[in-house]
Amino acid sequence: MSELEDRLAVGDIIIRYADSIDQLDYDRYCTCFTEDVVVSGFGAEPIVGLSAYRPWVTAARNKYGRTQHLIGNIQVTVNGDTATLRSYVQATHELPADPDHLIILWAAYNDKLVRTSEGWKITHHELERLVNVRRVAAATL
Repeated sequence: MSELEDRLAVGDIIIRYADSIDQLDYDRYCTCFTEDVVVSGFGAEPIVGLSAYRPWVTAARNKYGRTQHLIGNIQVTVNGDTATLRSYVQATHELPADPDHLIILWAAYNDKLVRTSEGWKITHHELERLVNVRRVAAATL
């Protein structure tokens, strides 16, 4: 692959990540990660390994109704068979028990990736909170 093709493929990973979690497609979501992925910034301690992360993310996501993860400012650096990816996320979460309020997270994802026989995969996924989580009233238009 050319460097441009690699950069596009790496950037596509975070788009698949966001779309899959919003669609509750955990099988597709997990294709974004290596088996030994390290996930940090979501809780007090890093989560090590996809076998530990999948049940954690499933339980965390299932606390909410609909979600929308908007990804922007995608910055990709490719160095041979490794890459870094930084992207902004604005994640909106519906509260089933309180439909008049939404939870909104402004953050950045800092990811390290590796080229595998199945394409690019995330080996380290870090959430960097840029603004504390906000609870906002949902308005009717």
